[in-house]
Amino acid sequence: MIREINFKHSLIFFNLCIIFSAIEYLRNNSLILICLFLILTIGISHGALDNIKGKKLLKFFKIKSISIFYIVYIFISLFIILIWFFFPKFLLVSFLIIASYHFGKEDTDFIVDKKNLKIDLLYFLKGSLIIVAPLIFHKNEAIEIFNSLNFNISEVIIVGDKFLYFFLIASLASSLYLVSKKKIDLKLLLIMDYLSVLVLNYFLNPILAFTIYFCFLHSIRHSLSLIFELDNNIYRGFRNFVKKAIPLTLITAVIYLASIHYINNYYELDQAIYKVIFIGLASLTFPHILLEYLIEKNEE
Repeated sequence: MIREINFKHSLIFFNLCIIFSAIEYLRNNSLILICLFLILTIGISHGALDNIKGKKLLKFFKIKSISIFYIVYIFISLFIILIWFFFPKFLLVSFLIIASYHFGKEDTDFIVDKKNLKIDLLYFLKGSLIIVAPLIFHKNEAIEIFNSLNFNISEVIIVGDKFLYFFLIASLASSLYLVSKKKIDLKLLLIMDYLSVLVLNYFLNPILAFTIYFCFLHSIRHSLSLIFELDNNIYRGFRNFVKKAIPLTLITAVIYLASIHYINNYYELDQAIYKVIFIGLASLTFPHILLEYLIEKNEE
């Protein structure tokens, strides 16, 4: 059931990407405020049920107080932000690596049953497309975003475009390998995902391309898996998901907006938004991935 829905979702997303890429206004503008709104609503909401997963994890350790989960989760998030202040290059390189793995895994693991180091590497290579595509098609704009995060990525990409094209090809190869023994519809699903990201990044500004991918492919796909965990009926599950996701989504959005308001005193608005979006996502991604990892390990 969920595979069938994900296939339909990928087909819809692919067609939307074609439509978006044909709109001249979208091709010539970053629409950063709209991007911010989408990330603070659809984007963040896919991790807004981490508190429920936290309760599940605490049961494994026989801990009854949910406040322990919130304290640890918030501590890790604040620790990531602190590292960024002192070691921005180290944090952002780490984030790019972990984000690549995270995107590859959560966009694909409903297909793949095996879990081993080889599969993890394939997840990383598949997800690396999200990072390298904007650097290939809109290099100057992408570097400008990284510079606003106090990170000159050109110092890391020392071998030039060949380095980027390696990951571009490796992402496609890993996608095909992950579904090499699967049905044709699953192969088409990952090919459509791959082409969608290429189309977005070829025609659109990096922040807009990332937002559309992050909100309408990555976040929705992860949310679909959560919806089916809540209820086998997609309509009841969706209602439950929305009710449970709203509180933490609103709290996180308020924190984001307050941070932008403060940072805007020292930087231009666009730079303040870039900082809050990506450093904020990093601070949420690390504890989110750790939570997923610990739950998987304790369920084995």
